[in-house]
Amino acid sequence: MSDNTVKIPQQAFDWYDEYAHGDIDRRTFITRISSLAVSGLAISTIAASLTPNYAKAEQVSFNDPDITASYVEFDSPNGHGKGSGYFVVPKGQSEKLGTVLVVHENRGLNPYIKDVARRVAKAGYIAFAPDALFPLGGYPGNDDEGRKMQRSMDRDKIEEDFKAAALFLKSHEKGNGKLGVVGFCFGGYISNMLAANLPNVVDAAVPFYGTPGKDDVVNKVKGPLLIHFAGLDKRVNATWPDYKKVLEANNADYVAHTYKDVNHGFHNDSTSRYDQQAAELAWQRTLSFFATYLVENGKTTKPGF
Repeated sequence: MSDNTVKIPQQAFDWYDEYAHGDIDRRTFITRISSLAVSGLAISTIAASLTPNYAKAEQVSFNDPDITASYVEFDSPNGHGKGSGYFVVPKGQSEKLGTVLVVHENRGLNPYIKDVARRVAKAGYIAFAPDALFPLGGYPGNDDEGRKMQRSMDRDKIEEDFKAAALFLKSHEKGNGKLGVVGFCFGGYISNMLAANLPNVVDAAVPFYGTPGKDDVVNKVKGPLLIHFAGLDKRVNATWPDYKKVLEANNADYVAHTYKDVNHGFHNDSTSRYDQQAAELAWQRTLSFFATYLVENGKTTKPGF
């Protein structure tokens, strides 16, 4: 488990997951965690521990000398018309590189996801992290407001925007034609969705604690996929048995890992759900997976995932 000094009861993590995914409102969430105050924990302490602190999440500075970051727009004719995202490339790039679409959670392009994009570029790939909230002005700087904004949008158009982003990145002039996708929570769903909708476009998909694509397309998934689950994530894990059956029926190329005793969101190092050991292992496996499938000539390294 995470070595945070504040020990939050598992109930609070479960309630936060319900709140973050719209199953309960904020008033209900606060009412529930207030019941834990009798155990000696203040409501403010619990809430602060579960709320992102993005200063903790910066592993690669936007000023890092090895990368160059900018914002790039792309066409999305079946979505909102135009999309925009955070585009990060290794500095001094001359050869064409593998590309990775980085997909945020259900709250827009927050600082954690931008940092993940920088980590991807630091590892030697072209990274692109679209912001689903771009049609509404972009991530508002606050996760609660970002969730409300994303929930108000047309889900089908959001999905079309990410399909357009994948096609944009796949054909980018600086790329080698190989496309990977990594996403977290909602982004995990988008990773699965893109693998199903664009099986001949996505060369490697890595969903972190994401639900499968919709029933009408999920049987198109061919892989390869590297799937990460959190052991305590009952909501997402409940979807896995049926998804696994589909993947096996499809003879899809996949590897799945479940990380014991960690919560949904364990890779997000801005909250107390973060588990350093699980996050670092999952990320090492992710980079190994991309190294296998996103190089110029296909599989050239021994799989280590």
